[in-house]
Amino acid sequence: MQEKDKTRRKVLIGLTSAIGISGVPFAAIPFIAAWNPSAKAKAAGAPVKLDVSKMQFGQQIQVSWRKQPVFIVRHTQESIASLDLALPKLADPNSDDIVEPYKGLNPSRSKSPEYSVFSGVCTHLGCAPKYFPEVEPKPWDASWSGGFFCPCHGSMFDIVGRVFKGVPAPTNLVVPPHMFEGSILTIGEDKEL
Repeated sequence: MQEKDKTRRKVLIGLTSAIGISGVPFAAIPFIAAWNPSAKAKAAGAPVKLDVSKMQFGQQIQVSWRKQPVFIVRHTQESIASLDLALPKLADPNSDDIVEPYKGLNPSRSKSPEYSVFSGVCTHLGCAPKYFPEVEPKPWDASWSGGFFCPCHGSMFDIVGRVFKGVPAPTNLVVPPHMFEGSILTIGEDKEL
């Protein structure tokens, strides 16, 4: 009789173990799914698409990507042609001090020669630089040729977001990955990178 009980016990242990093991995936799926980012987190990092065809030449607009401001500037031919005027004032005219995805592609530091796309956050302490496209003397620079001025601590950037020498900001404004499909600009995604 003891022999029969031992056999029965082994069969029951085997069946219980098999049923328990088969339930592991059902218990693990919600646990592993909890590691995935939430829909809100996915939306916060999702690419932003906008039609830039209605922008006026010289206009700057701001959008939000990953809860940060991104500036888009549509340049006139004159503003792109005058970029060399600021070269002696720039700390890093070729973006050698930062990783820049479109380095050397266009003077606009973008995939488009007509538009610039860069972070609207000063690289000093995170303030928002203000856009001053006018080529005229300003209180902070008597030979201002257009660009961005950060009112928090006086950092200056040219019209394509390159930092001036001798200001608190250490680097150029960051260029996010982006792409153009006709007049549709997608920020946060580049199929060619």
